[in-house]
Amino acid sequence: MSDTAGSNRRRARARRRKRARIRRALLASLVVGSLLLLGVGWVAFQGWQARAHLVNAAGLARQLSADVVGGDVDRGQRTLAALQEQSAKARAATAGPAWWLGQRAPWAGDDLAAVREIAAAVDDLARKAFPSLLRTDLASLVPKEGRLDLGRLRAVSAEIGAADEVVRATRTRLAAVPEGTLVSQVRRALSDLRGEMDRLANLTGAARQGAALLPPLLGADGVRSYLLVSQNLAELRATGGMFGAYAVLRAENGRIRMVRQGTSAEFGRFDPPVPAPASARALWGELPGSYGADVNLVPDFPTAAALYREMFQRRTGSSVDGVLAVDPVVLSYLLAATGPVPVSGGPTLTGDRAVRTLLSDAYRDLDGRQQDAYYAASAGAVFDALFARKIDPRALLSAFDRSIAERRLLFWSARSEEQKMLRDTRLSGVLPERDVVPTVGIFLNDGSGAKLGYYLRPGATLTVGRCRTDGRRELRLRFTLRSAAPGSGLSTSVLGLGKAGDPYTIRTLVSVYSPAGGSVVDGKLDGRAIGLGSAYDRRRQVAVANVEVPPGRTRTLDVGLLTGRTGAGTAELRLTPTATPWTTQVVSAPSCEQ
Repeated sequence: MSDTAGSNRRRARARRRKRARIRRALLASLVVGSLLLLGVGWVAFQGWQARAHLVNAAGLARQLSADVVGGDVDRGQRTLAALQEQSAKARAATAGPAWWLGQRAPWAGDDLAAVREIAAAVDDLARKAFPSLLRTDLASLVPKEGRLDLGRLRAVSAEIGAADEVVRATRTRLAAVPEGTLVSQVRRALSDLRGEMDRLANLTGAARQGAALLPPLLGADGVRSYLLVSQNLAELRATGGMFGAYAVLRAENGRIRMVRQGTSAEFGRFDPPVPAPASARALWGELPGSYGADVNLVPDFPTAAALYREMFQRRTGSSVDGVLAVDPVVLSYLLAATGPVPVSGGPTLTGDRAVRTLLSDAYRDLDGRQQDAYYAASAGAVFDALFARKIDPRALLSAFDRSIAERRLLFWSARSEEQKMLRDTRLSGVLPERDVVPTVGIFLNDGSGAKLGYYLRPGATLTVGRCRTDGRRELRLRFTLRSAAPGSGLSTSVLGLGKAGDPYTIRTLVSVYSPAGGSVVDGKLDGRAIGLGSAYDRRRQVAVANVEVPPGRTRTLDVGLLTGRTGAGTAELRLTPTATPWTTQVVSAPSCEQ
């Protein structure tokens, strides 16, 4: 009996101990669960706060840009203070132990880490880069009374350099954030910020290089001379238009003056030709080295500029330190800042009519010799006004920025150390041998022997296709070319040689450049397969098609391409600048890693 009772008591004690262990386990689970829920809730609350502050910061950053461009420094300082407050709060909201632990958790950890990097990037820009840019005296970057103050320019260079260092470090840090597992909202925010950082880095980098290069370029260390060439968009070439009129500029101690004017027709034919790169000869034979008007059949501006400089030296016996190219659209942008400019031998130029005046009216109203003289005088008159008049510096810088962004303002230095600094900027007009993202080029050369380029309306859509097992990616290009030319009534100087047969039909030689390391697969013109002439230039396969467009008609060229090895889901277009802006679209896709 006693043994049975003892056994029951032992079993009862065991049950009590088991129930106690279960209660302790449940209590521990409840405590841990509560802490986890509290942590998740806290991180979610902080994330909501961070998002609100970042949205506010983005709006303030846009306002700051408007304040700087508008020259309202006082308002800019207030906007910057508010931006710094919001960016600091966003950064603080993504700090602390709960966020640190959250970054190491599965599923959401990568997203929290990415948001943290976004907040840190915005805060670094607000505290370290934007104040320097706001202190920059834009007026010191434009001439006064025909001269640039080189001392002030050097002082500005230090401010811009400090801002550029921060921008580049921030961009590098953001580029290292992995995006493959991020949720779509965070991935989009990261991608948008990277795009803004790329644009900002291009701006600060160009400003830094410009501020460093301008003093020697403008004769701080000795007299410099340059060829200023006007690209005539009425007769297209790959970099823009035929090199027509030229002027010689001389720079000394920040002061620039024009000392000579002429036209490419003065050079005549070079026989034997000036040596051109083998890739240019493979595409265009001896033309680039034979005529000044054909040096830029290739889209690489340094190649064209070096050829033109050599031709000028052979014909005149004078050497220059570089070549600067502009077109009538650049002049129209500058005229918006300078105001109307009278031109000897023709009508006064104004910003809203300069392109039509130079590319249409001049051919209607002037004979060939008068056209050349007026074209040469126009560029000279605008640059004389640029260096002699009192001009709003922000309007002038805006004109230069737009011209460079559209690759209408190009510069090449004959001094290798200076050209190396310029090489990665849009100002250089370099066609690179390697791509940051897959880049397709569409370059136009007139094949009519006429001045009908003013009437062309080009457009392009580039679509990113499927990823291949060999690491390459398919692209599809659709290029359209419409003619707005009338069917009659144009002068013989516009119709020119009429090489397409009908003098009103515009013949254009379209060169499609594959991405670096890529290839051209096939081509169709208006839905019919066509043979494409082919060669290679700077690690890119080049396909050339002859596209003839009668008045009022549109032709469509479809081209299939392959990239080099890449996982990128986006691509870029590089185009010949024309009198009328292109209509373009790039249709992106998810990266191959997603």
